Amino acid sequence: MVLSAGSISAVEGYGTSFWYFNRQVIYAVVGVIAMIVAARLPYAVWQKLAVPMLIAILPLMLIALHPSSGTAIYGASRWIDLGPVTLQPSEFLKLALVAFTATILTKKWNRLDDLAHLAIPLAPVVLVIALLVILQRDLGTTVILCGSVFLMMFAAGVRMKYLAMSGGLGLAAGAVLIFGETYRRTRFIDAYLNPWADRMGDGYQLIQGLIALGSGGWFGVGLGASRQKWDYLPNAHSDFIFAIIGEELGLVGAFLVMIAFAVLLYAGIRIAMQAPDTFGRLLAAGITSWIGLQTIINLGAVTGLLPITGVPLPLLSFGGTALVVTLTGIGVLVSVARSSAGKGTRGRRRGRAATRKAAA
Repeated sequence: MVLSAGSISAVEGYGTSFWYFNRQVIYAVVGVIAMIVAARLPYAVWQKLAVPMLIAILPLMLIALHPSSGTAIYGASRWIDLGPVTLQPSEFLKLALVAFTATILTKKWNRLDDLAHLAIPLAPVVLVIALLVILQRDLGTTVILCGSVFLMMFAAGVRMKYLAMSGGLGLAAGAVLIFGETYRRTRFIDAYLNPWADRMGDGYQLIQGLIALGSGGWFGVGLGASRQKWDYLPNAHSDFIFAIIGEELGLVGAFLVMIAFAVLLYAGIRIAMQAPDTFGRLLAAGITSWIGLQTIINLGAVTGLLPITGVPLPLLSFGGTALVVTLTGIGVLVSVARSSAGKGTRGRRRGRAATRKAAA
């Protein structure tokens, strides 16, 4: 899909229709290797790596934020240009913050009813991270990070009044961020609530995405035959790749993609429920929450159900750092599942041995 959706813009920008595809293949190979390594590692190692990962990533966030070292695209300063590769530090934050939150909640497991004990150091760390991401003008990633922490606290059994309090504060902060910044207010009011009022301006991308989805019908116009990718739909190969999927593969193809995501999220929930310990359960819940929230935010933006935030679709959109980190997160889920299966096998073996001993 990256090859199909990005072929025209790749030719115009780089002289070959395979430019985005070739880079994505390289990132996919790196991501699969990272996934295999993460699946083989004991997931408990992320409890030890959580704080060092955060300490290492925060300076990278500052580097990406600084005009002289970071790279700004569409007004957002999220990337570090390293020549042949471009690094997006906020993607690494997703895995690091999930591991950190799981570590804190596990250590405070018997004190979750104490608000002050629960909030320190989790609240200050989340606040600093959210502030850095907001300074990069990346509200979508901020929502994913904070939403993942919120869902992990829910999975940990934190009292509903504390969840309601934190959720209310989050919604209030979101409203201030949206209506306190001109470009966000314009994107929300004009591009989301009434895109047809400015169909050639703020509402252009959403309208073109809806045209792509509507043009696909039941079975699509055919793989590679999209018309919207011919410079009509901006970011066709990245944030709006689902619109091209709907155009080329139709409603049936779009539903198959959504079913695949549903299966992945269902598997993540089952892995979390069957994890052998508290840290594994919360770690799996956090990774599933992050991937699920990112999927919902992207699909909601493409279909006009949510405001456009520039969040890529996991595993499908063009983007190297996002693909590598997401595959690593899936590898961690596999590691938790392997530990659960191993524990069950050992338990059955002990049970059979005890039965034979009793019979003897």
